[in-house]
Order: sequence, then structure tokens, then C-alpha cells
Amino acid sequence: MSIDLRGVVVATALPYREDPSAPAGLAVDEERFAEHCAWLLENGCRGVGPNGSLGEYSSLTDAERRRAVQVAVETARTTSTPSGERGIVVAGVHAPGWHQAKHWAQVAAEDGADGLLCLPPTMYRSTPAQVVEHFEQVASVGLPVMVYNNPFDTKVDLVPSLVAEIAQIDNVVAVKEFSGDVRRAFEIAELCEAAGTQIDVIAGADDVLMELMLDGAVGWFAGFPNVFPREAVELYDLMTSGRYAEARELYTQLVTLFRWDSRTEFVQAIKLSMDVVGRFGGVCRPPRGALSAAQVATITAETERAVAAVEQLRSRRGAGV
Repeated sequence: MSIDLRGVVVATALPYREDPSAPAGLAVDEERFAEHCAWLLENGCRGVGPNGSLGEYSSLTDAERRRAVQVAVETARTTSTPSGERGIVVAGVHAPGWHQAKHWAQVAAEDGADGLLCLPPTMYRSTPAQVVEHFEQVASVGLPVMVYNNPFDTKVDLVPSLVAEIAQIDNVVAVKEFSGDVRRAFEIAELCEAAGTQIDVIAGADDVLMELMLDGAVGWFAGFPNVFPREAVELYDLMTSGRYAEARELYTQLVTLFRWDSRTEFVQAIKLSMDVVGRFGGVCRPPRGALSAAQVATITAETERAVAAVEQLRSRRGAGV
């Protein structure tokens, strides 16, 4: 199977509401989550990605995790998008072992997901052979798979040579590259070509978006578009149309804030930034705790500065300056 991963697919944040009977006193707010997914798609995002790290998948019950995909699929099927195309749903199926990840892949397929995002085995420093087996098992379900290279969280680095090997697995179509090493895009393409295969590179860290797209990334699996979906789509479109000077001008206004996407507190930071712009981010479940007062002040100021700068930029462009 194949999937078009060009465009901005948002790793969706998950809202909670207070409920003493729920884990940590917080229940998933399905109504707000559906509204948020719809808002992202209505603002031009290509799709949504429930149950990623930003969606706090590891803090959810099995029932909550499945329901997050169902809500995203139901919303994508009923939301009108600017392009007229239905938004896609790329479900996270991360798990410690392939038997668990494969289970979540099967469940996602049953619930109508269009594709899968999958880390290597979590909580275990796997060997390359074990990593390949992990992805073979997940891909055997039949949905397109985007493998996720996040060596900071998994302690497993999908280096270009390993990606080229994984790319030979049927149904593996893309790699979400989060290492921060933008040199890898070219090397992945070169090694895949030498092996007679191909894989799409997807920008996975917001603060290296431009660099990765210049080097060949075709899509953006993103965090801060939860806050700035319209601006994210504009930035992506400027890059794909070769209007690099305009893209850099917009990127410059956002990249200071985007750096939080590569920090330990990225979930809390993005949720706070959502609150600052008038959306609903809210709190996180454990183990993600509250931000410090200094972090709150910094993120708030950086968000407000980005909003003002983008508005000023739009005003200048509208005036033909």
C-alpha cells in the first residue's frame, strides 16, 4: 500500500478534562480533541497523527489509545479541507516489542487509519537485526509505515545504512527523521538508490525543517503546527515552490519557538503555546510534570513574539513592502 505524505501532518496534542475517576485525575476530552483535529485540517494540514509522543500515548489506557485513533478518523472523514481532499490519519503504534506494536497496527487498520508511525522497540536498546524484525512485523499488517528515528528517546539510532535496509521491507514508505543531523537526507537517498530501493524522508523536528526540506525531505510530521497550522502550511508551500527567501523570512519568526520541539519539555511547551494563542492545550499526564515559572515565562514570551512577528510580516507583504 502507499500513502501521500507530502504536506504537513500534525502530531496531535491530546486535551484532558478533570475527572477524579480517570488516571491521574485526568480524562481524555474527546470533544475537544475532535474539534482540534478538525481545526488543523480546516487550516490546510494534510493530516493528523494521534498517539505520538506529543499525544502522550504511553500515558494512555488501551481503551483511550484506541479511541484517539477512532476520533481522529471520524473527524477526518467529516471535515472539509481547503484542497477538498480528505485528511489522512497516521496512527502511532509505538511499543516495547513487535508483538505489541503489531497489535496496535492491526487495531489502527480496523479503525480506518491511513498509515502508521512506528518507533523501534521502546525501552530496549535493540540490535539492528531486532529493529528490522520489529518493522517487518508491523509492516506485515498491510498499512503504509513511516519508521521513526528518535535516538534520544529510544537509544536506537536508525542510521542511514540501517534505514536503507529497512526501506526494503514491503509497506515501509517513509522515515521520520528526528536526529537533528540534516546531512542524513542525502545519505539515505544515496544508500537506498544503491540498494535499488527508495524511501521518503519526512522532517520530524520543527527546528530543522528548512534544512531537511532543502536536502530532500518531502513532508513534515510536526509539533508546533498544533499552534500555527496556517503558518506551517504556508511555510511548507513556500519551500516546495522554491520561494526560499520568503520561506526563510517566515521561518525566522518561528524557529526560536520551534526549538522547544527538540527539548525534553516539548509536550508541555506546545500545550502552553496553544493556550497562549487562544487554543486549548492544558496539562499533561504523568510523568510529564508542570513547567517551571521561568519556562512558562520564556515560552509565553516567545509565543507572543512569534504571533506579533507573523502578523507584522503579513501586513508588510500585504502592503507590498
